[in-house]
Amino acid sequence: MQRVTVTLDEELVAEVDALMRERGYQNRSEAIRDLTRSGLKQAREEAAPDSPCMGALVYVYDHAARELSKRLTRHSHDHHDLTLSTLHVHINHDSCLEVALLKGQGRALKQFAAEVTSSRSVRHGQLVLIPDEEPSF
Repeated sequence: MQRVTVTLDEELVAEVDALMRERGYQNRSEAIRDLTRSGLKQAREEAAPDSPCMGALVYVYDHAARELSKRLTRHSHDHHDLTLSTLHVHINHDSCLEVALLKGQGRALKQFAAEVTSSRSVRHGQLVLIPDEEPSF
C-alpha cells in the first residue's frame, strides 16, 4: 500500500464522515478506497461500453398486471444469449422480485435492463455491472 495525501474541502469531508457512520467504516481510508473503486468502475464502464461484463438485474413487478409476466418471459427468451440464470421470489400477494444474472457486452446488458425496468407495472429495477475481468486494486 502507498500513503497518498489528498486535500478535501470541509463539506466533502463531512459527506465522507457521514458515509463512514452510515456504512460502519472504521476510518476515512476505507471509505475513500471504496469510493475510488466505485468511481473507477464507473469510468471504465463509460470509457468502454462494449467491454464484456457480468451483471445482476434486480426488479420488482406487479404479477397481476395484464400479460406482464408473459412479456417479461418473452423478453428474457429474446435475449437468451445474455441471461445466465433467473431467480423468482413471491414477495407478497401482489408483487414478485426477480434477479437475472447476465453476461455480455455492457451496452447490451444496459439496454436489456432498460427495456425490462421501463415496462409498465415494473415498480423498481436496478442493474449492477461488474467487468468480466475485474482488475486488482
